[in-house]
Amino acid sequence: MKWEKSCGAVVFTKARGETLFVIVQEQAGAYSFPKGHMEGDETEMETARREVFEETGLTPRFLPGFRETDEYDLREKPGTRKRVVYFLADCGTAAPVPQPGEIRRILLLPAGEAAACFEHPGTRAVLAAACRYLSARPDGTPSAPGADVPAPDA
Repeated sequence: MKWEKSCGAVVFTKARGETLFVIVQEQAGAYSFPKGHMEGDETEMETARREVFEETGLTPRFLPGFRETDEYDLREKPGTRKRVVYFLADCGTAAPVPQPGEIRRILLLPAGEAAACFEHPGTRAVLAAACRYLSARPDGTPSAPGADVPAPDA
């Protein structure tokens, strides 16, 4: 079995007291969180930061202690399994802009609507983990500015 590895982020913003998640629709039609392949000697978090910026134009601020993975078989590459590492990131109030040629559109959705978009059960599980993480914060808000804390690479 061959393996591919990608990294990305569950990106969110707060609007009128509601948490909205950044969901990208790829050109092929699938919905996902922003993610992509590692390049060179990038760390997982460097890849996630680059991919979020490339696909959405957003500069993510990662929250400490959140690192989830999703694995699935690639239909378009029989015999290949993909592992995606996700971090959790606040995008503040910036508006996302889809990457031309790669991202068809970007949606800002509450958790329930976001979950309904995903084809892979593992992606829904990552979203659920992000919701649990955010709800466990004492004030329900993202961490303070400058709280970017890298997670260890696997």
